[in-house]
Amino acid sequence: MKRLFIAPFVNIVFRPWVKGLERIPAQGGAILASNHLSVSDSIFLPVAVSRPVVFLAKSDYFTGRGIKGRATALFFRLSNQLPMDRSGGTASANSLGVGAQALLDGQLLGIYPEGTRSPDGRLYRGKLGVAKLALETGVPVIPIAMIGTDKVQPIGKRLPNIRRVGMIVGEPLDFSRYAGLAEDRFVQRSVADEIMYAIMRLSGQEYADTYAATVKARMDAERQAARHVSKRRPGRKSVSD
Repeated sequence: MKRLFIAPFVNIVFRPWVKGLERIPAQGGAILASNHLSVSDSIFLPVAVSRPVVFLAKSDYFTGRGIKGRATALFFRLSNQLPMDRSGGTASANSLGVGAQALLDGQLLGIYPEGTRSPDGRLYRGKLGVAKLALETGVPVIPIAMIGTDKVQPIGKRLPNIRRVGMIVGEPLDFSRYAGLAEDRFVQRSVADEIMYAIMRLSGQEYADTYAATVKARMDAERQAARHVSKRRPGRKSVSD
């Protein structure tokens, strides 16, 4: 599907540029760890890479209802993406297990360490899932910076803007020095932070040492509070009253 339909359209319309593509190994498992600015990131990155890329995508994308929900689920399945349960505990561990098996099978696994799209263009703290996968499988981590995809499809916008986007592929990161320490939380945190630092250097984004999901939740709460206040505020009386 990617090569027959999506790639020609993307290359003609958006003319994506890529730097450092040769740093992605021609064979064997590797993690492609990218910043996440737009839902379209999962389209532009696989198109640029000659090998198939399997992505861990939010499980909500696969369970939508109605015409739009079913169409979204179909797209994510056809574009070689795997559902990722982010609720924590056993469910998240099982999802990571699917990703680990893909890596051990020699595939390229795309993952967004921030866990969700950036709400404001900044780069946020990486979650530990990417570190666990790297430590458990021993595969290299390739940091990647998506450039300008937030301008193509900002959060909440359905139809994309037509403009050029870019990708910068960094040097592979090797964490073999931590062999045998895959379950150490301090090592996991160190690995995740090193990956995010590499992405930050490529993307030039401002770094925020907090989780994007936390910021999103706060922003949603503030919007809901503002709407509540707006509904309760009495209307202004006219001069004639």
